[in-house]
Amino acid sequence: MLVVRPVHPDDLDQLLELSRQTTFGLTTLPTDREFLAERIDDSVHGFARIADRPRGEAYLFVAEDVETEKIAGTCGVISKVGGFEPFYAYRIKKSVHESKTLGVRKEVRALHLIEEHDGPCEIGSLFLSPDYRGGGNGRMLSLVRFLFMADHQEHFDPTVIAEMRGVIDENGRSAFWDALGKHFFDLEFPKADYLSVVNKEFIGELMPRHPIYVPLLPHDAQRAIGHVHQNTAPALRVLESEGFRFSDMVDIFEGGPIVRCRLKEIRTIRESVRDKVSGIVDSIESAPYLISNTLRDYRGCQGMVESDSEGVKITPDVADALKLKVGDPIRVVTAKPAG
Repeated sequence: MLVVRPVHPDDLDQLLELSRQTTFGLTTLPTDREFLAERIDDSVHGFARIADRPRGEAYLFVAEDVETEKIAGTCGVISKVGGFEPFYAYRIKKSVHESKTLGVRKEVRALHLIEEHDGPCEIGSLFLSPDYRGGGNGRMLSLVRFLFMADHQEHFDPTVIAEMRGVIDENGRSAFWDALGKHFFDLEFPKADYLSVVNKEFIGELMPRHPIYVPLLPHDAQRAIGHVHQNTAPALRVLESEGFRFSDMVDIFEGGPIVRCRLKEIRTIRESVRDKVSGIVDSIESAPYLISNTLRDYRGCQGMVESDSEGVKITPDVADALKLKVGDPIRVVTAKPAG
């Protein structure tokens, strides 16, 4: 069983080892010990000061194998992007060009750079070791963080976005970057993408401010706009089943889509129920549920539940993983939407 919990400083070595399994495009989990140590420190401070409004706190969760204590994956949330480090994206806008003389009317897409200082909540850093994929683990890791957000809704921006990894080949090449960003930054895609996580200042200094007309880009770059890497397609489908939709914005580096949903409209948040543990029983037959303990020492997992007049019954493995006993508060929701 995997349990999702806040990252701890003692996880650094395992997190570094996990980062070696990632591929190009997951810049928030680089093989960089100092950077990962800073991410852990930021997350620890974020969990320690949960407040009444979002101030840009970063939360990093890890998925831990309860039997081996091995770190198998990560997922993260930023309560609000922007501030001193703006959120950058390209917004796709369409304009109509018409000539009555020639009898021509064309609708043309253009990329407009946006710079958001008071931005939305952002989820990201989703990665699961190939050894643990299957059995609903990927869906659980992606969605169980929403149960934490459901208990602290006032602490997150009302709009939630996710930047989905765009089209990148096995060598780390992005056709979109080569056609656009490379001309202004004089950097290869992996280097530029990594630097954007460390310090975004160079983006505002070098990124062109004028609209970029899509038809002027090479065909392979055009095809990449708004499309995801093949390994990211399952994660996108999971978010779409939760209510996320394309926002007409794409990443400025590889053109991957940015999807969006209102916090209160996310299926896991909207349908989850806060209750109490009414019993711990050896066997339960039910559909898979996402379950969390609602505590500051947050823990979430997937398991079986059974409702009764007193609350929710769970199995011993779930109780142990979430550190729950009879009478404790609990939040549950079905792992998949009905139907």
